[in-house]
Amino acid sequence: MSDQPLVLGIETSCDETGVGIVRGRELLVDAVASSVDEHARFGGVVPEVASRAHLEAMVPTLERAAADAGVRLADVDAFAVTSGPGLAGALLVGVAAAKSLAVALGKPLYGVNHLSAHVAVDQLEHGPLPEPAMALLVSGGHSSLLLVPDITHDVRSLGSTIDDAAGEAFDKVARVLGLPFPGGPHIDRAAREGDKVAIDFPRGLTSGRDMERHRFDFSFSGLKTAVARWVESRERSGEPVPVADVAASFQEAVVDVLTRKAVLACRENGVHDLMIGGGVAANSRLRALAEERCEAAGIRVRVPRPKLCTDNGAMVAALGSTMVSRGLSPSALDLPADSSMPVTVVQA
Repeated sequence: MSDQPLVLGIETSCDETGVGIVRGRELLVDAVASSVDEHARFGGVVPEVASRAHLEAMVPTLERAAADAGVRLADVDAFAVTSGPGLAGALLVGVAAAKSLAVALGKPLYGVNHLSAHVAVDQLEHGPLPEPAMALLVSGGHSSLLLVPDITHDVRSLGSTIDDAAGEAFDKVARVLGLPFPGGPHIDRAAREGDKVAIDFPRGLTSGRDMERHRFDFSFSGLKTAVARWVESRERSGEPVPVADVAASFQEAVVDVLTRKAVLACRENGVHDLMIGGGVAANSRLRALAEERCEAAGIRVRVPRPKLCTDNGAMVAALGSTMVSRGLSPSALDLPADSSMPVTVVQA
């Protein structure tokens, strides 16, 4: 019998019902039920639709995870759940389920931060996180640079998005180009056939004055608008829109800023390890440019495999397991679902 904690994690912050089970840093199962197809016809996530989908998927996903891992829920040493940030109704489903399991089975419960979990999941693939580490988190709702001296209780925000997050910009530009939702994978695919220097789109918050006031912050709203205006101009003139070139040039503008600021943050804080997480971390060009720039700067880069970059229960279980292993006290059973949980709060 292993002395490593068996931890089950539940993730319901947006449109993915995730249940992951880990033993220490070994991933046993990562079960996900996605409602993305239900949102696609609306061109974005509808909170009420997401909440109802979580309600329908929660019990079947829990049962599937336990069966695939070959464990009983009663064997689990602790439960972890995303307490925030995220969609309020969606979070409530996961938090209520985790509380019910903890009370019924008499096991400790850890309410964790969704963003910290995106950092912690890399331990399942590449081992313990270096301390300190730098984390670049990029998703539909977040673009953040975090200094992480200790993933269980010390996460510091260096910068974040001041308007559209990177993933949100991908979705909006995909809509302009007539590509399906979610936009990230489709733009990535189209960009492979395009010229990344065909169109000189703007790099937000990179001018001299912006770098003084928003050194590690991100802005993609202006870029999104620039793409829309460029496409509209072509359409008004009756010229065809080179979708692949627009996708590649837009994507390059996004990943150029993300990687440039991440490397700068590492250098200025004396950090030699960069971890990249969140749904946009699955982007092939972001991975390639990060590897290139980090190698040139003497920085080690860690990126989980694409399935662990998107929202999943494994990342929540990974953070919960680390907390259990380090002897941290569990959360109170009245822990809230906090849709606006600050990134610096790791445990509810």
